[in-house]
Amino acid sequence: MSKGYAEGSAFEERLADLERSKRLKHDKSLPLRLAVFGSTADEPEPHFLGWEDEVDADELFASGDAYGIKLRRVPAPRRQAAPPRDGAARR
Repeated sequence: MSKGYAEGSAFEERLADLERSKRLKHDKSLPLRLAVFGSTADEPEPHFLGWEDEVDADELFASGDAYGIKLRRVPAPRRQAAPPRDGAARR
């Protein structure tokens, strides 16, 4: 098998982004939020590290706690309403 330009984790990540965009393109009402993804010594696969406004990506990298850091706009999770406290039925 020959080695092409689009090979490896960057290519796989691009395909995953494409699949996510296909699933979400019908729902334009979903707000997007900037998320920090990267790898750590405990978890070498790229994973969610936190929201950009809650974690300092530069500090994570400078301290050596995380590497391969990327910022991506992802759909912000929607918060579920709290259950009624008095046992009343939901509307």
